[in-house]
Amino acid sequence: MTRTHRLFQLMQALRLSTPPATAAALAQDLGVTPRTVYRDIDALRGLGAVIDGAAGFGYTLIEDAALPPLSFDSDELEALVLGLREVEAIGDPALRGAAGRALSKLRARLPESQAHRLRHAVLSAARFTPLPEPGVDVVALRQATWDERRIRFAYTDAEGRSTARSVDPLSIAYMQASHCLLAYCHLRADFRAFRLDRMRDLEVLDQSFRPNRVPMLRQYMAAMRAEEATHAEAATP
Repeated sequence: MTRTHRLFQLMQALRLSTPPATAAALAQDLGVTPRTVYRDIDALRGLGAVIDGAAGFGYTLIEDAALPPLSFDSDELEALVLGLREVEAIGDPALRGAAGRALSKLRARLPESQAHRLRHAVLSAARFTPLPEPGVDVVALRQATWDERRIRFAYTDAEGRSTARSVDPLSIAYMQASHCLLAYCHLRADFRAFRLDRMRDLEVLDQSFRPNRVPMLRQYMAAMRAEEATHAEAATP
């Protein structure tokens, strides 16, 4: 681990820890010695971070120099907390962790009165029935979608039939029952939604479909809205 990376990790540990964080606890989290933590705390202070405390008493991050000053009104804070709590409730493992880190960064840079409102927000989100765990690496899947790279995977449908799919990934939708990949399927020559928990053996291919992801997604969403309108019209007495 380089020193720069270690300092970044220490700053993140201070954001996430319940203050005051002892050097022993920080050292255990980072896999270093307490003496290294003492030196790195001094280095962070020299870079502009305001860190209260001393050896033997623990440390509290007061002001985070890595983040710009922030100010939100009460409704904006509630909206931020609700949105990030929703991600923690329904997101894949990587996004759940990212949402927690984002909340800790906000708390570190807000004035104390607003940080208090962030910690004790009125609104929250919870999910009592967990979503099925994805069968593929969702971080790699998101990156392939951003990069507009074709992917290949094994898929098992609701009847238990398995097929090999080659698709252009367009978006990941967090639905009520599962996470779904919205994509153009080359096997079916049409748009399809694939449940992530039924996908296996993800492979990112060298084939690019850039710059078509956004227009293809718009086309897919328009088709979904038209289908929903048709169903609603048919259901109207």
